[in-house]
Amino acid sequence: MTRRALRADESADEGDDNTIARPSRAARTAQAKAVATMVRTRISQLVWVVCVLAALVLAAAALCIALKANQDNGLVKFCLDTADKLDFGAFSRSDGVAHWKGHDHAALTKNAVVNWGLAAVLWLIIGKVVERIVRPRSGRTS
Repeated sequence: MTRRALRADESADEGDDNTIARPSRAARTAQAKAVATMVRTRISQLVWVVCVLAALVLAAAALCIALKANQDNGLVKFCLDTADKLDFGAFSRSDGVAHWKGHDHAALTKNAVVNWGLAAVLWLIIGKVVERIVRPRSGRTS
């Protein structure tokens, strides 16, 4: 190689140091897929947590009814009001799927435990189904 060709190669190499290396299209696509997978995984986890919390509120409210908790207490009132909203209407404690007649404590407890228990199970089923749909296949650990 001549001296001129060597200088041209060296100047070309120096020019490479000043240029910004851009990732290839395949690398950008892989990175976008990784981000989308992470987002879908986080959303699926959030959906599952929300559904579990809804089921826990329903169970806690049924327990409050069964234990004759003071309904003037703020926490008990919050649980009962929230459970009334989370019961899908079809599982309300006053006019739900299963309904025991009477206004004694035993009938009220049975109505709350059975109807809100069914609503809690339904929340868990819905949460698991939606979580499985949203979560990407590669992100599943089971």
